[in-house]
Amino acid sequence: MEKLKQRVGEIFFPDDPLHKFKNQTLPKKLLLGLQFLVPVFEWGPQYNLKLLRSDVVSGLTIASLAIPQGISYAKLAKLPPIIGLYSSFVPPMIYALLGSSRHLAVGPVSIASLVMGSMLTQEVSATEDPTLYLKLAFTATFFAGLFQASLGLLRLGFVIDFLSKATLVGFTAGAAVVVSLQQLKGLLGIVTFTTKMEIVPVISSVFHSRDEVSHQNQKPIIQNLLLFLIGLLMSMKNPKLFWVSAAAPLTSVIAATLASFMFSSKLHGVKIIGHLPKGLNPPSMDMLLFSSSHLAVAIKTGIVTGILSLTEGIAVGTTFASLANYPVDGNKEMMAIGAMNMVGSCTSCYVTTGSFSRSAVNYNAGAKTAVSNTVMAAAVLVTLLFLMPLFHYTPEVILAAIIITAVIGLVDYRAAGRLWKVDKLDFAACLCSFVGVVFVSVPVGLSVAVGVSMFKVLLHVTRPNAVVLGNLPGTQIYQSVQRYGEAERVASFLIVAVESPIYFANSTYLKEREEEELIEANKETAGLKYVVVDMTAVSAIDTSGIELLCEVRKTLEGRSLQLVLANPGGTVMEKLHLSKSLQLFGSNGLFISVGEAVAHISSLSKAHREVI
Repeated sequence: MEKLKQRVGEIFFPDDPLHKFKNQTLPKKLLLGLQFLVPVFEWGPQYNLKLLRSDVVSGLTIASLAIPQGISYAKLAKLPPIIGLYSSFVPPMIYALLGSSRHLAVGPVSIASLVMGSMLTQEVSATEDPTLYLKLAFTATFFAGLFQASLGLLRLGFVIDFLSKATLVGFTAGAAVVVSLQQLKGLLGIVTFTTKMEIVPVISSVFHSRDEVSHQNQKPIIQNLLLFLIGLLMSMKNPKLFWVSAAAPLTSVIAATLASFMFSSKLHGVKIIGHLPKGLNPPSMDMLLFSSSHLAVAIKTGIVTGILSLTEGIAVGTTFASLANYPVDGNKEMMAIGAMNMVGSCTSCYVTTGSFSRSAVNYNAGAKTAVSNTVMAAAVLVTLLFLMPLFHYTPEVILAAIIITAVIGLVDYRAAGRLWKVDKLDFAACLCSFVGVVFVSVPVGLSVAVGVSMFKVLLHVTRPNAVVLGNLPGTQIYQSVQRYGEAERVASFLIVAVESPIYFANSTYLKEREEEELIEANKETAGLKYVVVDMTAVSAIDTSGIELLCEVRKTLEGRSLQLVLANPGGTVMEKLHLSKSLQLFGSNGLFISVGEAVAHISSLSKAHREVI
């Protein structure tokens, strides 16, 4: 029971989160518990005016980016633009209390917005029944938060690890392409446009609706895209110029809104946002659908968007934490992101997480704590209370341009090139995810990404690496004869290293490999008598693995060959001992290294020949 308890603790509590509470008084334990659940109580007492100054500057800077992006991403999710601003107000304040990252800037993001829009529109039309669609969006947000918080509370963060880096590169690049294609409707002023998101229907829709293209949109499109790209390139080349790319979207929105207002009589056919209500987030708890026939799609959408937003948020948070050299607790982050989404679903917000673009601006602007999120929320609050009428004449084409420039950075072609160079299987996983998103659908692309990641895990488990070792002349070191040309096979010995745990899933494959290596060794090694298995890399073994060793030993005995085990680990030794399999190998069948095994057996064989 002690071993079982220890093993369960290693799986779910590898960082031992309760070690701070040991040998503490009750008041101290209560304080530590409060700091653990609400991190602001940990760093809040040390907060000062100097930190506030830095956080105010960075908070106002990211607000200039969050306001236009919030409106744009809400449109991407097929939601009213005001929902994007609501989602940039409440969730950042919740994260400032519960989050452990100093630089994570919270708000709507493109990937989660796209996935929510694509999954919900398969069930309900956002134009035909906008009220039901809005209710489903809030319900999906609630379940996304519930799922995220549960993962953190139950210490199940390893679940999101099944989305490997390779598959995420392909998925995000595919999503960026799909997002950009969806903006063609707004960019070109097309009225009749497909509701599908795959590349073929979108291109076909643009081709068939080419007569509807508004030429009045082309000039502002080119101007704003150039402005955004110039700002992006300047900030990439010189991080000190971060404010250029951060201010570009809001500057273009202001300029385009003024132009639209002043020349509205001449700009026929240019769509504008229209009326946006002033005021704080209205409560939406009564809009959550827990007994609807559409509940299944809301739960499904919530889980999918929850996984994606959680993966992005934690990845962004840990990235900037490593740059600033401070720790981030992944499980705390899950609970914080989950809590802000559950609260957000009750205050007219949809799925939010940490945005890479806004977090990068936050980091470069000199943010010191999560108070920068509170400052950003305050700026959004002022906008909601007093500035809403100013966005009435904002052209939708500007929002489309903002989205396109925001998702350009998601296409990480350098990472894809590294995958091709380092690991072709990872590149194949990346390509499958990309193709699935672009040519089939976003949910299918995500399923492909998870499926390919799972397949890779199963492939490594069921097809472990097993290599033949040879001796490096003049040393007691044994290395792969394929990797080291100077490594020489030892006469009368076949030395094999198994580089993985031995489980039921790979035992049959290892037995087949052993047969192949025996056939090959008989050709290359004269008078084969001993088979040495280097178990240094075998971190674990189950009953099927033990049965495999016993079967191989028995088979080799029938061929007048001896099986020898070299350097089995502590866990492996314990299980071999409990199964009473160690007795079968005897004193000359178990050694602490390959070198010792070869030296000892060779000396015994030499002594035996001399006696004869």
